[in-house]
Amino acid sequence: MNTDSTNTLPRADERSLDPDDWEALRSLEHRTLDDMIDYLQSVRPLRSTTVRNTPPKPMPRSIEYQATFPYTLPSPTRDLKYYKRLPMLLRLTLLILSTLALGACGQQSSESTSTESSAITTAAPIDLMAKAIEIAHSSIIIDTHIDVPYRIVDEWEDVTVATQGGDFDYPRAVAGGLNAAFMSIYTPASLEATGESKARAEELIDVVERIVATAPDKFAIARTPDDVEAQFAAGLISLPMGMENGSPLAGELANVEYFFERGIRYITLTHSLSNIIADSSYDENKAHGGLSEFGVEVVKEMNRLGMIVDISHVSDDAFWQVMDIATAPAIASHSSARHFTEGWERNMSDDMIKRLAENGGAIMINYGSAFLSQEAHDYGTDRGDAWDAYLEETGQESSDELRQTFNDDYAAEHGAYPYATLEQTLDHFDHVVALTGSVDHVGIGTDYDGVGDSLPIDLKDVSSYPNLVHGLLQRGYSEEDIKKILGGNLLRIWRAIEAAAE
Repeated sequence: MNTDSTNTLPRADERSLDPDDWEALRSLEHRTLDDMIDYLQSVRPLRSTTVRNTPPKPMPRSIEYQATFPYTLPSPTRDLKYYKRLPMLLRLTLLILSTLALGACGQQSSESTSTESSAITTAAPIDLMAKAIEIAHSSIIIDTHIDVPYRIVDEWEDVTVATQGGDFDYPRAVAGGLNAAFMSIYTPASLEATGESKARAEELIDVVERIVATAPDKFAIARTPDDVEAQFAAGLISLPMGMENGSPLAGELANVEYFFERGIRYITLTHSLSNIIADSSYDENKAHGGLSEFGVEVVKEMNRLGMIVDISHVSDDAFWQVMDIATAPAIASHSSARHFTEGWERNMSDDMIKRLAENGGAIMINYGSAFLSQEAHDYGTDRGDAWDAYLEETGQESSDELRQTFNDDYAAEHGAYPYATLEQTLDHFDHVVALTGSVDHVGIGTDYDGVGDSLPIDLKDVSSYPNLVHGLLQRGYSEEDIKKILGGNLLRIWRAIEAAAE
C-alpha cells in the first residue's frame, strides 16, 4: 500500500484541460460542429497533475477529470438537445474525431512526463472507447441513487451549470450520458425522534423542484417510465425522486400517497437506525424483528399505489418479510454484493440477491469503495473506530474540518485510503449475473454525493459512466445487455410495478 499522502495521476494520454480551457469550452453555447472540432484541435497539451489521495477539499474540475477519465474527451455532447438531434453516424464521427484530435495533442506531452508515475488507466483503443461512449450517449442511463438534494439543501449550489464541488452537475451528467438521476430525498435517522423528518423531506423535494425551475430546458421531474423516455427524446435529464428513509411518513399511512403525489417513486424503508417501519442493517437494536406492523401496511400501500419498495439499508429479516408480502417487484437502490464484504449486513447476501431476482427486482450497485472491496471496508471501519475513540479521548466536538485533519493524520500513519477500482466494481456486476443467470437483475445505484471521498478510481462522478460501459465491453457483455444494465432493467421493473398497482 502506498503510504504517501499524494500520488501523481497523469491522464492516460498525459494531457487534460485546465480551468481556462474548460471555461472556453463552456462558452461555446451555440457552437456548430465545425466550431467544436476546431476547438478540440486547438487545445494545448498539459503535464500531469498531483492530487491528494486522502479526502481533499473539492478539486478544480480540470484536476478531477484528469484523475478519473481514461479517455480524452472534453465532451462534445454538453448540449444534450444539440447532440441527440445529430444523426447516429455523425455523432460517432464527432466522438472519434474528438478523441483522435486530442490524442494527437497528447503525443507532445508524453515526452515531458515520461519520468513520472504511470497513469491509473491505460488509454483504450479508440474503436472500443468510441463504442463505449456511443453506447453511453445513445442509451437511457438511469442511476437510482444520487444525493444532490441533501448536498445543496442548506447551502444552495446551482447544479444546472458546472460546479466546483460534488459528484453531479449538468455538464458532467451530459458528458457521462446520464439521462435519469433519481434524486435522493434523504432524512437523517436522528430526525425521527424530534419529529422533523416530514418537514425535511418537504424541503428536499422543494430543492429538486427548484433545480427544474432554474433550468427547464435541461431538467424535468419524471413520475413514470414513459416520462423518462419522453424526456430522453426531448433532450432533458429526468429527475425522478426516491425517499431514502421512510421516517417522513411519521406513522401515518396516508403519507405514502401524499408523498407519491409529490413525486416520490420509491421509499427506502429505513436508514442507519431502526425506524417506525423496519429494522436497519446498521442498527444492533432490531426493534421489530424485521418489519413493524406499520411497515407491513406501508409495503402493501406502496404496492397498491405502484410505488417501488427499496430494500437497501433494511435488516436481513426485514428483507425476507418484504419478499413474503410484496405483490410487485422490489429493488435495492444502492447496495452491492456481500460476497465481497464478508458478513456486512448492509450489502446483500447471495441468497438475497437470488430471491430479489425471483421477485422480478434488481440490485443497483453502490459505488462506495467500502461496498466494493474488503480492504476499503476494513480500512473505513478501523478509521471510524479510531475517530470515535479520538473524540471521546479529546472531548472535542465533531466537525468536517476536524475530521479531515484526523483522516490526514490517520493516512500518514496507516496508509492512504484504498479506493476500489473499476475492475472491482465490475466484479459485482459479474457476480450478480452469475448468481441470477441473466443480466436482468442488476443496475446502477452509485450513491454519488452520498459516500464522500470513497468513490472508485475511474468512477469519481457522473461523467464516468462511459468508463463502466468500456469495462463491460472488455468483459464481453453485448451492447444489448449493457443497455439493460444502464437503464433497461429499471424501466422494465418500474413498469411491472405500475402494472401490479390497484
